[in-house]
Amino acid sequence: MLLQLKDAADIESANRAANRLLSAHSEWFLAQDGGAPLALDQSEFDFSVAHRHLIFSSWTETGSRSWRISGWSWNGERLILEASRRMGAEVSTLELIPRASAKAIVAGIAAARQTRCEKLAQVFSETLPPAKIERAVLSPGMRRDQPGRYARIILRLPHERIAITATVAGGDTRNLDSLFSSALLWFNRLQGSPKRPPVNRLLIAVEHNILEAARQRHVLLRDLLRQRIELIEIDETWQRVEAARAFERKNLWRKRLAHFPPLIEGQTSERIDEILSQAPEAIDVVASRHGQTLRYHGLPFARVRRVMDRDRVWFGIEGARRRSLDEYHERDWTKLLGDLEVYRNEGCRDRHHWFYRAAGEAWLESILRRDITRLDPGLIIAPLHAQFRTSHGGPTGARPIDLLALRYDGRLVVIELKVSEDREHVFQGVDYWRRVEADRRRGHISSARLFGEREISDESPLVYLVAPTLRFHPSFRTLARTIAPDIEIYRFDINEDWRSGVRVVRRERVNE
Repeated sequence: MLLQLKDAADIESANRAANRLLSAHSEWFLAQDGGAPLALDQSEFDFSVAHRHLIFSSWTETGSRSWRISGWSWNGERLILEASRRMGAEVSTLELIPRASAKAIVAGIAAARQTRCEKLAQVFSETLPPAKIERAVLSPGMRRDQPGRYARIILRLPHERIAITATVAGGDTRNLDSLFSSALLWFNRLQGSPKRPPVNRLLIAVEHNILEAARQRHVLLRDLLRQRIELIEIDETWQRVEAARAFERKNLWRKRLAHFPPLIEGQTSERIDEILSQAPEAIDVVASRHGQTLRYHGLPFARVRRVMDRDRVWFGIEGARRRSLDEYHERDWTKLLGDLEVYRNEGCRDRHHWFYRAAGEAWLESILRRDITRLDPGLIIAPLHAQFRTSHGGPTGARPIDLLALRYDGRLVVIELKVSEDREHVFQGVDYWRRVEADRRRGHISSARLFGEREISDESPLVYLVAPTLRFHPSFRTLARTIAPDIEIYRFDINEDWRSGVRVVRRERVNE
């Protein structure tokens, strides 16, 4: 039974208990909502009390995350946390399991995935006789002792060997960039192997629900590489495979597009101006369909909504309960702004404070929104569209583009930002290019007047992939060279201390 955190005494007690458990075990596994566990060591997560809430902060496969904890229990084998984030919009059950207790769980997951991998290998060997299974193993996990997500199968035929891969951990379109990145790096290593006969073909098996999205990525590869890679559709029971219909680049532009969202005009008010005046160099405003979000160096801390012809303000950091900005909560508001000023600035001494660590890409975005010419003097300063969606989100979620900009010569620019190593950097940027190019060809961007009266050039967008110079993934260059050269991709290396001001250290074209 979960113990609910109802008051300050409960919170302090839970914080002490949690930290005692952390000191007793140096290695843990973290599972969210029953998903695959992620291996963590003691230094990669922590509990703290902030604004009268227990906050759990951790590194995940998608970066740093923080949750507000409302209930907890420890049964001697696992710590169960009732958690929420994004102002309560996302509710999860987190499980922290000491490594010793987690071995059986991890072994079970690995065994289930390996069984699925071997089943897929058997299906392909029966479909491509007289093929023999040379190898059927899992890819390495993201962390040590974590089971891999992808099957890596090699079939031997009389005069060739064929590589086959697929997601064996359950997948959707949001994981396709990871699948393609993993598959292409593996295929690249196999082609460099001296073993004979060589591996010159790669089959990527996908289920029907992600086949269309897989085609959209496959068609953007270099021609020579695309000829060696084939998409295979596998049925829901994993008992039958079939070659997917060929897909050409022109099919991308024929595809029916979702409704193009209307441009949301930024609105201001006396209440917003009053808040901005308290830290004009740090606070920015992001417009949404339901009002405005105020961010402190990219970190959302308040929302403004128009209610009954007056502005209402709610404040609170991610994972904390929102409070109304009124006379009863004035002290909490003042403390929040004070903490943000101390801990979310480039001169912060406590670099481990989660105000400093959280939402790094949003912090970088907020700097560039103020002056995008720091990145490229050829870009117009305004309008500049941050977190831009070419369509409304859905269950498969059309992820927002970090920045959509326009050059003085009329070329659109898709900008994807990273502040830590991310293997999917290249494919995310290219997928955004595809979506923007489809809307440009139909005239949607011009008709929506995203850039006012400025003329949009009849050329495809440029792709700017930006990260601190030591934070590009080691495989970045290899993956960039897999993309068709008519998609112009540029790498922008910026200074490591970008929080104190962005400077471009190096710029180069990466896929000529």
